[in-house]
Amino acid sequence: MPKNNPLLAGLRVVDLGLHPATALASMVLADFGAAVMTIPCDRIRNHPAAPLLLRGKQVLQAAAGVEYEQAASAADVLLTTLGPDDTAPRRKAHQILLNISGWGMKGAYARYPMCEGLVAAKSGRMALFEGQHERAGPAYAAVQVATFGAAQIAVQGILAALMNRARTGCGERVETSLLQGMIPYDTQGLARAQFESRYPHLLAPDPPAAKQHTLPYQPVQGQDGNWLQLGNLLDHLFRNYLKLTGLADVPPADIRDKPSAVWPGHATEQVRAAMLARMREHPAADWLAAFRKDGNVAAAPYQTTQQALDDTDLTLAGDVVDGRHPVLGAIRWLGPAAALEATPARVNATPAEHAAGDATFISPRQHIKDRAPLAGITVLEFASIIATPLGCSMLADLGARVIKIEPIGGDPGRRVGGAMASGLGAIKYNVGKESICIELKSPRGREILDKLLPQADLIAHNFRPGVPDKLGFGYERARGFNPKVVWLSANGYGPDSPGAQRPCSHPIAGAQCGGALHQAGVGMPSEGAADIATLTEAARRLMRANEVNPDPNTSMLVATGAMLGLFAAERLGIGQRIHVNMMRANLYANFDDAVRYRDKPNRMKVDADLYGLHALHRLYRCAEGWVFLAIEGDAQFNALCQVMGLATLAQDARFRDVQMRLTHDAVLAAQLSTAFLTASADTWETRLGGAGIGCVRADGGVAGDFWLRDAHVDANGFTRECSHLRYGPYLRHAPVLDFAESHTHCVAGTLAGQHTDALLREVGYDAAAIAQLRQDKVVGSESLEPWSTHHENAAGG
Repeated sequence: MPKNNPLLAGLRVVDLGLHPATALASMVLADFGAAVMTIPCDRIRNHPAAPLLLRGKQVLQAAAGVEYEQAASAADVLLTTLGPDDTAPRRKAHQILLNISGWGMKGAYARYPMCEGLVAAKSGRMALFEGQHERAGPAYAAVQVATFGAAQIAVQGILAALMNRARTGCGERVETSLLQGMIPYDTQGLARAQFESRYPHLLAPDPPAAKQHTLPYQPVQGQDGNWLQLGNLLDHLFRNYLKLTGLADVPPADIRDKPSAVWPGHATEQVRAAMLARMREHPAADWLAAFRKDGNVAAAPYQTTQQALDDTDLTLAGDVVDGRHPVLGAIRWLGPAAALEATPARVNATPAEHAAGDATFISPRQHIKDRAPLAGITVLEFASIIATPLGCSMLADLGARVIKIEPIGGDPGRRVGGAMASGLGAIKYNVGKESICIELKSPRGREILDKLLPQADLIAHNFRPGVPDKLGFGYERARGFNPKVVWLSANGYGPDSPGAQRPCSHPIAGAQCGGALHQAGVGMPSEGAADIATLTEAARRLMRANEVNPDPNTSMLVATGAMLGLFAAERLGIGQRIHVNMMRANLYANFDDAVRYRDKPNRMKVDADLYGLHALHRLYRCAEGWVFLAIEGDAQFNALCQVMGLATLAQDARFRDVQMRLTHDAVLAAQLSTAFLTASADTWETRLGGAGIGCVRADGGVAGDFWLRDAHVDANGFTRECSHLRYGPYLRHAPVLDFAESHTHCVAGTLAGQHTDALLREVGYDAAAIAQLRQDKVVGSESLEPWSTHHENAAGG
């Protein structure tokens, strides 16, 4: 490839998809230099984010003509959104066809419309928001995580298939779906649904709607009515917040030195009230300035995605960039998905001119027989909690050997949630890995690290800048062991951001990037002065809106950034630093509003009751249960009226077209509300879904119930049985990509230090040396007791 060409120069992509998921995926490929041709449907052309979704691409009007035929024939990659009854374009032997369906290609829902809202409702995502509003029933899920997730999974699948093509010379068909795009966001549900019956004394059903949030994640209102989100999950950060705000003496003396997660309820509420009252004494901006000056309090403003486009934490980091559109003029939009130092993206509104390149190359892993895309790749993970560990688990599913290096006590994320929930998330975030616990601050721990570093093709971490150097795995030191190492840093903020050294956690990104306010709905948060009880309820609703998705959102870009780096290492023979951050990831998840140009339509807001966006895209109560309805265009509206026996609505002039229906939205919603009350949710799904109309039951259970019990999941193989060392046989989510020729790995989660002894033996330590290292607490592992015994002992200690 000619010098200074972009990473994907020479790669030819034809995007035939009819959904924003493929458009977002091909945008990432175009940013990194692929020549992308697309034939956008009306859904893409009319999308408020259309300039973003079409960024850097050649646009054709139809999938026909000489230019299209030549492009399709020469393409390396074809992107499609085929269902089970659709005919796939003819694929040549060298070509990769990446298909994103709505629901998977088998099962009862395979022919349902491909729609984010329908997938979110059916898979239990909307049921998880029950309790955000005072009314009963599910609540609309606003942030389009399935679309974002499927798009990033598609990018990862394309790069994986290209790497396999370099080994075999052959392309293949690769499948994923919007429904599989939801899998990373079920962080504990599937495990909880299984283990509640095994360990009822430890995991009694406890609906999320009934819970008050933890103190470290408290939303607070300033004197000026503006709200801040706190995100001090780690105990030392929360204590620092209490100290800085003059509240250190508020917790009762007998519990003051204990983690806030174990404080009794009355003490928790006493501290919560004091926090809310204290924060009302000064404007939010003044508090934020004080927290940022201190540097060890995680806090951020609640703001919209449009406001985030002007936030210097994002603009100075390159998360947001300015450009020039040939028609719209000045434009501000998302930066590239990841910052690669040696092979950076080049964001252009129109297709960039690159020197001719060849997308083929010879893989250095040709001798490896395992057909998993990342077979022969070794990853060293130095990461905790959710975002980076979950991203690395996706690499393990693709066949990489992932060695998780944890502190002696294990990844703190294994203990988040208290004794009863401890371990549930860690099962998912650590699937397919080997784990070793090392005290990296000790000389002998450093010796062990130095024996592992030469094996690393990729190092992934989520420490703040400077910490990796202190612990011995900084980039310059790591490349001394392997000059081609890919070194990925995943932080809250980008390295050039004013927030680079500040702590961050998922609710910070949710508030700062606009997702939480979008989910909160019209009228939230309140701005006027209020008593503590009113503030407590408003804060509860805000935090229920500020869901956990910012962590999995970041995981998606961790995996994409890693795949781009590994692709560059194989194609060009180079290593490099890569930066991924939580702010950028969550702007990507809010892609539908992460662009600004002249006369851009406003983002449609969620109604105050959290039903949805408008009468034809919202939740409805039925005679029994709830449904979610999703209708696009006149033809679907007319079909809906016919099946529901509402012919008068179809003939009513107020509802003759999309704009008129929006103008008279409240009237239409009232009519449909009355109609849906005449039958059960299941009946309506059968009648309307059977006619190809977007309508599904929305209260069939939370996500864990869906993944465990729904026959559609089984039909598509979206869960698989594994055996965990402590928990025994259980179902885990299957890998999110299905390869026609290659294969994925599906291995259980790992315990902290489960492979400590085996890895030490591998690098030359004998039994006596290992025993001494354990005795001296240079290495370790967690208990391998059965779960019930393990937690009883932990609670007693």
